Amino acid sequence: MNGEPVIELKDVHTRFGAHVVHQGLSLEVRRAEIFALVGGSGSGKSTLLREMILLHPPDAGRISVLGVDLTTADAAAKLALRQRWGVMFQHGGLFAALTVLENVGLPLREHTPLDDALIDEIAAAKLALAGLAPDVGALLPTELSGGMLKRASLARALALDPELLFLDEPTAGLDPVAADGVDQLVRRLRDGFGLTVVMVTHDLDTLWQVSDRVAVLADGRVQGSGAMAELAQQDNPAVRAYFDGPRSRAARQQAAVIDAAAQA
Repeated sequence: MNGEPVIELKDVHTRFGAHVVHQGLSLEVRRAEIFALVGGSGSGKSTLLREMILLHPPDAGRISVLGVDLTTADAAAKLALRQRWGVMFQHGGLFAALTVLENVGLPLREHTPLDDALIDEIAAAKLALAGLAPDVGALLPTELSGGMLKRASLARALALDPELLFLDEPTAGLDPVAADGVDQLVRRLRDGFGLTVVMVTHDLDTLWQVSDRVAVLADGRVQGSGAMAELAQQDNPAVRAYFDGPRSRAARQQAAVIDAAAQA
């Protein structure tokens, strides 16, 4: 995939007190690709995601998203930028006191002059796009299953028709059937709307079946970046950890079967 860069990180440094998280980290995400960040606990992948969505500034280095330098952008530029991306948080991030429909419509109420009836109509369309039945809109987040909560959170992330989607552990805690449904939905959204998707995930099935490229983080830097099939050939120990275990081998075999079936 040779799309133009949508996100560029150059020599990013991040620390919390004496703890160094990123130490000269650089990477780029290309337009209309599904890009995954992986790494062990403490590797800085979630912190990196937070830096990309303006929730935490790096201590040094440069981050550019959709052509905007986050380190120099003013408040107005940051607000405009936030309306060009959507974020699906790991635990949903929906407001418990609002219905699902109200949650999905909230970004529209905050950032557009549309009337309530039209906002509800758009929110219902986003729920349908995320694979949820119309009656789900009347439920509270606490009444949803894990898979439904993920889809509702994704529907809210799509509310403003973003160019860029950030997904934090989109299949974490889901059973295999629900996780596969979310994986297929993410790929359909990319294929259908040309979205660029950045995700943090530990799900090996997702990595093999959905991602176009993967960056492996360890020791404050990107240790390897590329398609899963390319990374599987690397000798770097930090990269090999994702390919030598039985779970990884099983996921790889399953992905090969799916690819063969798709090409048949």
